[in-house]
Amino acid sequence: MDDFADLDDLRPPAALGDLDHRIVSALRARGTDPRVAGAVRALSRAGEHGALWLAAGLVGAVVDGGRRRAWLRGTALTAGAHLAGSGLKRVVRRPRPAHVEPLVPTAGRHSFPSSHATSAAAAAVAFTALGVRAAPPLAAAMCLSRLVAGVHYPTDVAAGAALGALTARLGIRWMTGGAGD
Repeated sequence: MDDFADLDDLRPPAALGDLDHRIVSALRARGTDPRVAGAVRALSRAGEHGALWLAAGLVGAVVDGGRRRAWLRGTALTAGAHLAGSGLKRVVRRPRPAHVEPLVPTAGRHSFPSSHATSAAAAAVAFTALGVRAAPPLAAAMCLSRLVAGVHYPTDVAAGAALGALTARLGIRWMTGGAGD
């Protein structure tokens, strides 16, 4: 049990941490283009608390009444993944990148895992199972935007995306009533 006594000391190895910093710096520099900055800000607002994905799922439930239950369950999987990521963030407590000026405000000061990436990946998996082919590219853009915004390290985004995808994948059978495996 002593191995888990101080979760505040969880850090990537020095080489990975250095790479994390360099990637954030390089991608954040792309945010100096006003068009890129505008897109990043829009994605950040849309993805806050999983709002884009939750709204998309609810719209899907309204528009596609024949699969309403699957849409609502996919939306629930997305919300559950987001909550799991937010909870993990409070346990790990990794600070956000301090070496770059962020493009967007953040809801909290901790960065691991990225909640935007968690909900985006969960929605991509769930909504793709329902035939929404635009979900994965939009989720990828959401994930990349967190790096360009300078508010996450690549390992934050990768961990969030993995958590979201895994959460949704584990719930696909429940979501589709066993038909979408």
